[in-house]
Amino acid sequence: MTIRVLLADDQALLRATFRILIESVADMTVVAEAADGQEAVDLTETHRPDVVIMDIRMPNVDGVAATAAICARPELAGTRILVLTTFEDDRNVAKALRAGASGFLGKGVSPEVLLSGIRTVAAGDSLLSPLATRALITRFLAGPDTDDVPALPDLLKTLTDREREVMALAAHGRSNAEIAAELFLSPLTVRSHIQRAMTKLDARDRAQLVVVAYRSGLVKPPPAERD
Repeated sequence: MTIRVLLADDQALLRATFRILIESVADMTVVAEAADGQEAVDLTETHRPDVVIMDIRMPNVDGVAATAAICARPELAGTRILVLTTFEDDRNVAKALRAGASGFLGKGVSPEVLLSGIRTVAAGDSLLSPLATRALITRFLAGPDTDDVPALPDLLKTLTDREREVMALAAHGRSNAEIAAELFLSPLTVRSHIQRAMTKLDARDRAQLVVVAYRSGLVKPPPAERD
């Protein structure tokens, strides 16, 4: 299956570079390019890409607002957002993850890492490595926010004890294989628990489970890492 990608970045040269890279592999194609967030939303509606590579900082409508707009539309549930960021964008990346982004990459990543990231989010998995996200989660995702949903702890009551246990380990950055080994389960069983938790919590993907786990209080950041 060919992964259909939409590029959203206000730098034409960067879009052109990404297009050349993506179309150099057999399993991907670029279906459209957007120079700002509103154009990204409109073109996503038109082309229904599998993955949107979304720059955070764009004129008019930025990448955070565009991510929120795309992820809020039920008809675009099959589209995953991969955010491009720089180190100083941590707070905006957290907002994008809360809005529904499936993960993030730095703009300086290697071509191999970018292509792997696209494949990862296209498959429905999150791009949230423990090392890359620990500071982000402890500084922003676990903190209060004006759009927090008060009923989040109540939503967790819909999960079984095992689903909450698996979700918590996923939020700590464990892979399915690591969770399986720790709980003496098969990786397939772990994946089933993750999928059921996602369905019950209306989470688009694993990244959203991580966000819900911290925002609901199921998982708390280490006290020493709090601001």
